Amino acid sequence: MRHAHPVETVRAAEAALMARLPEGTLMQRAAAGLAATCARLLTRRRGRVYGSRVTVLAGSGDNGGDALYAGARLARRGARVTAVLLAPEKAHPGGLAALRAAGGRATADQEVGLADFSCADLVLDGIVGIGGRGGLRPEAVPYARAGRRGTVVAVDLPSGVDADSGEVPGEALRADVTVCFGTYKPGLLIDPGAEYAGAVQLVDIGLAPPEPEVTALQHADVAGLLPLPGAESDKYRRGVVGVAAGSARYPGAALLAVAGALRGGAGAVRYVGTAAEEVVRRFPETLVTEGGPAGAGRVQAWVVGPGGGEGARQALTEALASDVPVLVDADGLTELGRLGPAALAGRTAPTLLTPHTGEAARLLAGADGTPPPAADDLAAARLATARRLAAGYRATVLLKGSTTVVADPGGAVRVNPTGTPWLATAGSGDVLAGLAGSLLAAGLTPLDAASAAAYLHGLAGREAAGDPGAPVTALAVAEALPTVWRAVRQP
Repeated sequence: MRHAHPVETVRAAEAALMARLPEGTLMQRAAAGLAATCARLLTRRRGRVYGSRVTVLAGSGDNGGDALYAGARLARRGARVTAVLLAPEKAHPGGLAALRAAGGRATADQEVGLADFSCADLVLDGIVGIGGRGGLRPEAVPYARAGRRGTVVAVDLPSGVDADSGEVPGEALRADVTVCFGTYKPGLLIDPGAEYAGAVQLVDIGLAPPEPEVTALQHADVAGLLPLPGAESDKYRRGVVGVAAGSARYPGAALLAVAGALRGGAGAVRYVGTAAEEVVRRFPETLVTEGGPAGAGRVQAWVVGPGGGEGARQALTEALASDVPVLVDADGLTELGRLGPAALAGRTAPTLLTPHTGEAARLLAGADGTPPPAADDLAAARLATARRLAAGYRATVLLKGSTTVVADPGGAVRVNPTGTPWLATAGSGDVLAGLAGSLLAAGLTPLDAASAAAYLHGLAGREAAGDPGAPVTALAVAEALPTVWRAVRQP
């Protein structure tokens, strides 16, 4: 599991560690790890470090110091290192002295700096550290816009990205690799910041921060969550998931939600809705019940809303009146936005909401009666949006998008590291809803069900698209789920 901590927590952990170490030890640890990564990248690119052209973009403060000390280490290995000082009067004195002593040179001339940046084999972005706010300063903007041929390595965080949220309020420098120190920062795991970070590598400098604020699951974590039937299991003990989906206009949504549910770990799927005939024809193992959720018989969880059309309000009301977990998606979310958080106020069982940003906007408007915020604004602040929804509705929220964020009302947040842009296709969300609902019925908590479902769904999208990738259908994603389930479960 990847653990991410906000800046305030990182600073406190650094201060506690520095109080026990000789002065400068922490910076030297960071510089050593950074230089080692850069040396590997240069060797991969050119076959050696010696003779490589390296440009260090050094801002003020410790971030610039880390970059300068790493540049000194590369210079001692024969690299031709130039430090571009964006704030010459505030450049880290020890790092600058070390660079010059190792044979590197420094310049404050922007024209020279841009030329070196453009032709370098490797660039170290040490402009702004994790304490930076508000995007790049004017003197750094030309580097974000300039063309370059070399590999850009961000020092702890790409300059211009907010460390705590992943928001990019202005221009930012796009990295190929980010070397972060001690712990991941939330902004490295959440778009749009994650997109600027490239491949993220963690360097252990001895920090011992407390419980993380944001986590990202990995294969072993998901494997531990997936339900595994025992010798005495039967379909009812494994759980029954109810699916209320589909309409005359959107019958395919029912098929896709059921397809995801059948592959999600529950022992049986019970369908209610207008597409019963089509569902049974395609999936004869499905249990079909006439009417709505209220008369469907016993289930361990409900999935309500995919393609629900005009019947979504009634299905939502009946499902929320039950005493089992309810996942609300698509048209169910539209109806919930009209009803507002009061619709969930009397529930004793948990609720899982699975909006995209457009649906999130309608939910937020329903929560406080204000006009819907712009979906693009919510996408640019994904972490804050998911937390706001979870708090407002007292429900677990799976906010779909380029980075899927799962937040629960207790404050836990997980971000999903899997997926592919090819998943942006009609019906993909219906499959995800069915999969997550099935995991709920199998006994997982909403946080775990949402996190595991997003992880598997992202892997299935990659599996269906193949390498280097091709268009996929939602049904192909559902059909890939058993393959990725087995891959995750393999030791």
